[in-house]
Amino acid sequence: MVNQEDLGVTLTFITPGIIQLLMDNRGITAEAASILLYNSRLYELLEEEKTKLWRLSYPILYDMLEEEMTTGKITFPEEQ
Repeated sequence: MVNQEDLGVTLTFITPGIIQLLMDNRGITAEAASILLYNSRLYELLEEEKTKLWRLSYPILYDMLEEEMTTGKITFPEEQ
């Protein structure tokens, strides 16, 4: 089991990739991309160790975030 401190470290490696994809695909600044990510329901779920979302690659997490922003829903990969 990953503890909260380890999860925080893991998120520091995951979030830059998601932010970069937001910047590249939406043509927005790093600040705007960060705000989108950190204010999302997906990020709330990422911060919860029990969801195990931290195991997913940042491209998959980015796709989940895009889904949340366009539909308001988040589909977990095993639900697809």
